[in-house]
Amino acid sequence: MTTKTAATTLFTEAKRFADLDDWRREALELHAAGPVHRIEQPGFRPFWAVIGHDEVMSAERRPTELTNGPLPVLTHNDILAVGEAGGGVEMRTLIHMDAPDHGAYRKMTNDWFKPASVRSLAPRLDELSERALDTMRASGGELDFYRDVAIQYPLQVILAILGLPEDDYGRMLQLTQELFGAEDPDLRREEMTPERAGEVILDFYQYFTALTADRMATPTDDLATLIANGTIDGEPIPDLDKLSYYVIIATAGHDTTAAAMAGGMRALAEHPDQLRLLQEDPSLLANAVDEMIRWTSPVRHFMRTAQNDLRIGDVDVAEGDWVYLSYLAANLDPEVFTEPLRFDITRPNADRHIAFGYGVHFCLGAQLARMELRSLFGRLVPELESLELAGEPATTQATFVGGHKRVPIRFRLR
Repeated sequence: MTTKTAATTLFTEAKRFADLDDWRREALELHAAGPVHRIEQPGFRPFWAVIGHDEVMSAERRPTELTNGPLPVLTHNDILAVGEAGGGVEMRTLIHMDAPDHGAYRKMTNDWFKPASVRSLAPRLDELSERALDTMRASGGELDFYRDVAIQYPLQVILAILGLPEDDYGRMLQLTQELFGAEDPDLRREEMTPERAGEVILDFYQYFTALTADRMATPTDDLATLIANGTIDGEPIPDLDKLSYYVIIATAGHDTTAAAMAGGMRALAEHPDQLRLLQEDPSLLANAVDEMIRWTSPVRHFMRTAQNDLRIGDVDVAEGDWVYLSYLAANLDPEVFTEPLRFDITRPNADRHIAFGYGVHFCLGAQLARMELRSLFGRLVPELESLELAGEPATTQATFVGGHKRVPIRFRLR
C-alpha cells in the first residue's frame, strides 16, 4: 500500500479556515506532494484527504464504491461517541443518502430546480439585485457587504421557493448560522458541547414539524407542500426524511450562495484590475461568476466511505476507510488551474471548478446559484466608480460549509 501521511491540521481544525489566504497557500504546498494524503489527527478517525481535482472527480464517479453513508461530513470523535451512545440527533438529508434512496428523493424536487423553473425566477432576481443597489446607495458609501447585501439576497430567494413567511426569515438565518457556524465563536449558540450539538437541529425540526402539519392540512403551490405531502414508491415520506429535506434546502440553499457573493465582492475589492476588466467587458460576467465560485468554494468537503478495496490516484484505499473529498483544495489544483492563487476573471477554464460537486451528487441548486450571482454582480459592477475594503474581512471557523462573516467595503457609485 502506498501511504503518504501528512501531518497537517488543514482539514480538521476549524480555526485554520479563518485565514483562507494561509489555507490556500498550504493547500498548494500539499499539492506538490501528491493528490491524496493520509491524515491522522487527534480526535478524528484517520482518513484519506483527496485534494487532486481529477482524483476528486474520479471518486465522485464511483458512488457505489465510495458511499455518502454512514458519515458524509467530517465529525469529531466526541460527537460520534454521543451518537453511538444514543444521545445524538439524527439527520437524513440528500447528502446522507446513497442509491436507491438518493435518486428517488432527489427526483421528487428536481423539477423545481430545472432550467425552465430557474429561468422563471429571473424577474425576481433582478428585483432583488436592484434592492441590493438601493441598499448600497442608502449606506453613504460604506457597509458590510456580507451582512447588508450578500446574506439577505439568497435568503429571500430560497425561503420564498420553500414557502416560508417573511417574518420567519430572520429565524431561519440565525439557525443556519448556528448550524454551519457551530465551530465559530461568533456564530455558535453559546459554548457548544458534543451533547448539545443537536440542539439547533431540534429547533429546525420543531419549526418544520408545525409547517408540515399546516401544509398537509392546507396545501399550497410551494416546495414545502410538495415535501409535506411527498411520497416515495407510493408511500408517505417518513417524518425524519421530511424534516431533514426542509433543513437542507432552507440552509444550503442560501448560505453557500451568500458565501460566494461576499467572497466575490471581496475579491473585486482586492483586485481592482479585475473589477475594471469586468466593467470594460460585461461579456466576462458568466466567467467571472465561475471564478468567484472556484475562489470561494463554500462547501469545503464531503466524506465518503470505501465499500471495497480501491485505488484513488496513486493510493490504495481499503474497504471501510474514510475518504475526505476536498473541493476547496481541488479547485486550487495547479495541474488544472494555472496560478491557482490568482483571482482571474478571464481564466479560460474557470468553469472546470467542482465547487458544486460532481456526478450523481452534483448540487441541485447550482444553476440557481449561478443565476443569482450573475444578476447581482451584473447590476452592481457597472455602478461602481470605486471599491476598496474598509476594514479587515473575516471568514468563518468552519470545517464543512463556510465563507465570510464580515466584508466591510467603501465605495462610490456612478
